[in-house]
Amino acid sequence: MAATQPLLCSNYYCSLVTAAAKTQFNSKGPPSISPRHKLQHIRAFNSKIQCPPPKSLFISKKPNFLCYATRRKPPIVPNTNTISSAEEGNDNARKVVQIILWVVEGVYILWLFILPYAPGDPVWAISSETVNSLIGLSLNFFFILPFINSVVGIRLIDAPVLHPMSEGLFNFVIGWTFMFAPLLFTDCKRDRYRWSLDVLWGFQMFLTNTFLIPYMAIRLNEADSSYTPSKRSQLGTIMTNGAPIVGLIGGAACLLSVLWALFGRIDGNFGSLANRCEFLVSYLGSERLAYAFIWDICLYIIFQPWLIGENLQNVQKSKVDVVNYLRFVPVVGLVAYLLCLNLDEES
Repeated sequence: MAATQPLLCSNYYCSLVTAAAKTQFNSKGPPSISPRHKLQHIRAFNSKIQCPPPKSLFISKKPNFLCYATRRKPPIVPNTNTISSAEEGNDNARKVVQIILWVVEGVYILWLFILPYAPGDPVWAISSETVNSLIGLSLNFFFILPFINSVVGIRLIDAPVLHPMSEGLFNFVIGWTFMFAPLLFTDCKRDRYRWSLDVLWGFQMFLTNTFLIPYMAIRLNEADSSYTPSKRSQLGTIMTNGAPIVGLIGGAACLLSVLWALFGRIDGNFGSLANRCEFLVSYLGSERLAYAFIWDICLYIIFQPWLIGENLQNVQKSKVDVVNYLRFVPVVGLVAYLLCLNLDEES
């Protein structure tokens, strides 16, 4: 405003001077001067005064502000096409995984139970030796009977004497399967399986992944909003509330199985550690039951971190990171999940 004020005054002054000069010549000029000469004098006077062109007197008094702000971005509206494409992609991936699981189930049953190409005898041609071995392994479940015979001294039934490698492999898989019970009963997607989880886990204890693979496929079904979840069974309540005890028993059974396989029955002439490893290789290559256990271990290595990873919300908040890290470690991850289960929310 200060810079423009002198310019306004100068313009106004020039206008006044010009008007005064014209008035002077028109009113006070000598009468002897003709009008033509007056006009010449006025033009000569005007040529001596250099006045800039007049400016407008109406100038805004508002100060000028320079705004460096960027243009406001329009609000981000979710792209429904992108969201629908992502949901469609997830749905397609889920269906692909389901198909793979059902294919694995078919291969598992055909290869391990029906076809004669795998090591050992199929179910329809099972030998009496295999049956006797299976009965002996079942009697030595979790080494309870050998413990009662040798430590307690009670011999109502004598424990069958089998190779410690076969006993260790059998009890290792059964101990791992035993710990899957609380995991299944706390699975966030267990209600998509419409049948009894008690029956499922009971058959899993005897036939392992024959029933666990279908469960893994069925739990991937879309949730049915009209379905009313059934109340947790008594067995499920016991297994869930006693999850830490189940984890300790199962983890101890797996650890004892490894130690028993390596050092059990030292006085039974089962050879050194190298001899036992040689027996394990030949056992896996000649016995269908042992061969199936290797399949079960491989599938458990996949299913354990999968199920635990989708149920980390059941774990105590302070232990989530630990369980999330350990879930990839066979057996150990499942023990950690059961020990860190938040029983208050589950109850």
